[in-house]
Amino acid sequence: MQKLLTKASIVATAVMALTAAGAANAAPAASHAGQAQAVKGSSAALSVLYDQTANDSGIAIVSQNFETGNDPFDSQAADDFVVPAGASWAVGEVDVLGQYFNGFGLATSEHVTFYKDKNGKPGKVIADFPGLVGTDNGTGSFAITLPTPVKLKAGTYWVAVQIDMDFTVGGEWGWENQTTVEGAPAKWANPGDGFLTGCTKYQTETICIPDGQGDHAFRLKGKAK
Repeated sequence: MQKLLTKASIVATAVMALTAAGAANAAPAASHAGQAQAVKGSSAALSVLYDQTANDSGIAIVSQNFETGNDPFDSQAADDFVVPAGASWAVGEVDVLGQYFNGFGLATSEHVTFYKDKNGKPGKVIADFPGLVGTDNGTGSFAITLPTPVKLKAGTYWVAVQIDMDFTVGGEWGWENQTTVEGAPAKWANPGDGFLTGCTKYQTETICIPDGQGDHAFRLKGKAK
C-alpha cells in the first residue's frame, strides 16, 4: 500500500519544486542584497587570529562552483590578511559570512584556498582544500574546519572561499561584503566570463562588480606563536 504523505512532507516537496523551477528559469546573478547571519559551530578550542566580520554591507558576491551546465558562471572571490611581524600562525578554521539567494541552498561542500601575496593579488597556492563540509547556519554562513592546519609566517596572504552547489537545486551563494577595506581590496575571478565582466583572472572586485564594497567578511581561527 502506498504510504500517505504528511502535510509537512507535501509542503517541503512543493518548496523544493518551486525553488528548482525558479532557478531553472533564471540565470545566475553576480551579487545579492541582504544581511548575513552569524556563524554557528565555531570551535571554542581555537583562538581568533584574524577577524573582519564587524561591518556587514548588506551585499554578497557570488563565489561558487556550479553544475556543468552553468560552468561559465563558476567564480571565486579572495581576500587578503596579514600575519604580524614576529608571529607565526597555524590556521585550523575559516569562518565566513554569506547568504543563499535565488534558492535556499544548501551547499554540497566548500573549497578553501590559501595563497601567497604577489603584488597585491593572490599568487602561489600555499594550501588547497576542496570538498570540505563545514557547519552551515542554514542561511549561508559557515564554520569550516581545515583537515590540517595551515602554517604561516609573518607576511601578507590571501584566502579564497568557494562553495559547491548546483544552481538548479539550491540557487546561489554569495560571500558577504564589508563596508570597509582591510589591506588590499578583495579580488574576484569568473574564468568562463558567464557574467560578462571580463574578469577571467583575479581582478579588484569592485571593478568587476560595481555594487560590491571591496572586502569580505571572514574570520581565521587557530594557534599563534
